[in-house]
Amino acid sequence: MFFQFGQKSQKLPSLCACIAVRWFGEASPESKAARNLHNFFTYVAVRIVTAQLESYNPEAYQELMEFLDRHSLNDGDKFLASLMRESSRHKSLALRILEVRSAYCKNDFEWDNLKRLAFKMVSESNTRLMREYVTETSPSDTEK
Repeated sequence: MFFQFGQKSQKLPSLCACIAVRWFGEASPESKAARNLHNFFTYVAVRIVTAQLESYNPEAYQELMEFLDRHSLNDGDKFLASLMRESSRHKSLALRILEVRSAYCKNDFEWDNLKRLAFKMVSESNTRLMREYVTETSPSDTEK
Protein backbone atom coordinates (compact mmCIF):
# COMPACT_ATOMS: atom_id res chain seq x y z
CA MET A 1 0.00 0.00 0.00
CA PHE A 2 1.48 3.37 -1.05
CA PHE A 3 0.52 6.88 -0.04
CA GLN A 4 1.78 10.07 -1.70
CA PHE A 5 3.23 12.76 0.53
CA GLY A 6 4.27 15.63 -1.68
CA GLN A 7 6.76 14.30 -4.22
CA LYS A 8 7.76 11.26 -2.16
CA SER A 9 5.86 8.02 -1.76
CA GLN A 10 6.04 6.03 1.41
CA LYS A 11 5.20 2.36 1.74
CA LEU A 12 3.01 1.54 4.74
CA PRO A 13 2.85 -1.96 6.21
CA SER A 14 -0.08 -4.07 5.09
CA LEU A 15 -2.74 -5.07 7.58
CA CYS A 16 -1.59 -8.68 7.46
CA ALA A 17 1.92 -7.79 8.65
CA CYS A 18 2.75 -8.42 12.28
CA ILE A 19 2.02 -5.46 14.48
CA ALA A 20 4.85 -4.48 16.75
CA VAL A 21 3.48 -3.98 20.24
CA ARG A 22 6.12 -2.29 22.35
CA TRP A 23 3.88 -0.72 24.99
CA PHE A 24 3.49 -3.95 26.98
CA GLY A 25 6.82 -3.31 28.68
CA GLU A 26 8.66 -6.40 29.78
CA ALA A 27 6.57 -8.99 27.96
CA SER A 28 4.84 -9.49 24.64
CA PRO A 29 1.05 -9.86 24.51
CA GLU A 30 1.57 -13.55 23.74
CA SER A 31 3.78 -13.95 26.80
CA LYS A 32 1.14 -12.30 29.00
CA ALA A 33 -1.57 -14.50 27.49
CA ALA A 34 0.60 -17.58 28.11
CA ARG A 35 1.02 -16.53 31.77
CA ASN A 36 -2.76 -16.22 32.11
CA LEU A 37 -3.29 -19.62 30.49
CA HIS A 38 -0.66 -21.11 32.79
CA ASN A 39 -2.60 -19.85 35.82
CA PHE A 40 -5.86 -20.99 34.24
CA PHE A 41 -4.44 -24.50 33.77
CA THR A 42 -3.64 -24.55 37.49
CA TYR A 43 -7.24 -23.55 38.24
CA VAL A 44 -8.57 -26.32 35.96
CA ALA A 45 -6.26 -28.88 37.55
CA VAL A 46 -7.39 -27.88 41.05
CA ARG A 47 -11.03 -28.24 39.96
CA ILE A 48 -10.34 -31.69 38.50
CA VAL A 49 -8.48 -32.89 41.60
CA THR A 50 -11.13 -31.54 43.99
CA ALA A 51 -13.85 -33.31 41.97
CA GLN A 52 -11.88 -36.55 42.17
CA LEU A 53 -11.22 -36.19 45.89
CA GLU A 54 -14.83 -35.37 46.69
CA SER A 55 -15.93 -38.80 45.52
CA TYR A 56 -13.16 -41.01 46.89
CA ASN A 57 -11.28 -39.13 49.64
CA PRO A 58 -13.55 -36.74 51.56
CA GLU A 59 -10.85 -35.95 54.15
CA ALA A 60 -8.31 -34.82 51.54
CA TYR A 61 -11.09 -32.95 49.74
CA GLN A 62 -11.89 -31.04 52.93
CA GLU A 63 -8.22 -30.21 53.53
CA LEU A 64 -7.82 -28.90 50.00
CA MET A 65 -11.03 -26.86 50.24
CA GLU A 66 -9.84 -25.30 53.52
CA PHE A 67 -6.51 -24.47 51.90
CA LEU A 68 -8.35 -22.89 48.95
CA ASP A 69 -10.30 -20.71 51.37
CA ARG A 70 -7.04 -19.32 52.76
CA HIS A 71 -4.97 -19.02 49.55
CA SER A 72 -5.65 -17.30 46.24
CA LEU A 73 -5.46 -19.19 42.97
CA ASN A 74 -4.62 -16.03 40.99
CA ASP A 75 -0.95 -17.05 40.80
CA GLY A 76 -0.93 -20.79 40.17
CA ASP A 77 2.75 -21.34 40.95
CA LYS A 78 2.57 -19.37 44.19
CA PHE A 79 -0.53 -21.36 45.20
CA LEU A 80 1.19 -24.69 44.48
CA ALA A 81 4.41 -23.65 46.24
CA SER A 82 2.39 -22.80 49.36
CA LEU A 83 0.41 -26.03 49.10
CA MET A 84 3.62 -28.11 48.91
CA ARG A 85 4.98 -26.49 52.05
CA GLU A 86 1.78 -26.80 54.11
CA SER A 87 2.24 -30.48 55.12
CA SER A 88 3.23 -33.83 53.67
CA ARG A 89 -0.43 -34.56 52.82
CA HIS A 90 -0.72 -31.21 51.09
CA LYS A 91 2.53 -31.89 49.24
CA SER A 92 1.02 -35.02 47.69
CA LEU A 93 -2.04 -32.98 46.66
CA ALA A 94 0.22 -30.37 45.07
CA LEU A 95 2.12 -33.06 43.15
CA ARG A 96 -1.17 -34.49 41.91
CA ILE A 97 -2.28 -31.02 40.77
CA LEU A 98 1.06 -30.55 38.96
CA GLU A 99 0.52 -33.85 37.12
CA VAL A 100 -3.04 -32.98 36.16
CA ARG A 101 -2.06 -29.46 35.04
CA SER A 102 0.62 -30.84 32.76
CA ALA A 103 -1.60 -33.58 31.34
CA TYR A 104 -4.47 -31.18 30.74
CA CYS A 105 -2.24 -28.68 28.95
CA LYS A 106 -0.57 -31.33 26.77
CA ASN A 107 -3.47 -33.67 26.05
CA ASP A 108 -6.87 -32.17 26.76
CA PHE A 109 -6.81 -28.44 26.10
CA GLU A 110 -8.10 -27.76 22.60
CA TRP A 111 -5.64 -25.19 21.25
CA ASP A 112 -7.21 -25.01 17.79
CA ASN A 113 -10.62 -24.44 19.35
CA LEU A 114 -9.16 -21.61 21.48
CA LYS A 115 -7.87 -19.85 18.37
CA ARG A 116 -11.16 -20.32 16.53
CA LEU A 117 -13.20 -19.05 19.49
CA ALA A 118 -10.91 -16.06 20.04
CA PHE A 119 -11.22 -15.03 16.37
CA LYS A 120 -14.98 -15.47 16.50
CA MET A 121 -15.35 -13.48 19.74
CA VAL A 122 -13.26 -10.58 18.43
CA SER A 123 -15.15 -10.49 15.14
CA GLU A 124 -18.59 -10.65 16.77
CA SER A 125 -17.64 -8.11 19.43
CA ASN A 126 -16.25 -5.66 16.86
CA THR A 127 -19.39 -5.97 14.76
CA ARG A 128 -21.69 -5.51 17.77
CA LEU A 129 -19.78 -2.50 19.07
CA MET A 130 -19.73 -0.81 15.66
CA ARG A 131 -23.45 -1.50 15.17
CA GLU A 132 -24.27 -0.09 18.62
CA TYR A 133 -22.22 3.02 17.93
CA VAL A 134 -23.86 3.64 14.57
CA THR A 135 -27.31 3.12 16.12
CA GLU A 136 -26.53 5.55 18.95
CA THR A 137 -25.04 8.24 16.73
CA SER A 138 -27.45 8.05 13.79
CA PRO A 139 -30.51 10.29 13.91
CA SER A 140 -33.62 8.30 14.65
CA ASP A 141 -36.88 8.55 12.73
CA THR A 142 -38.47 10.37 15.66
CA GLU A 143 -35.85 13.13 15.52
CA LYS A 144 -36.70 14.02 11.90
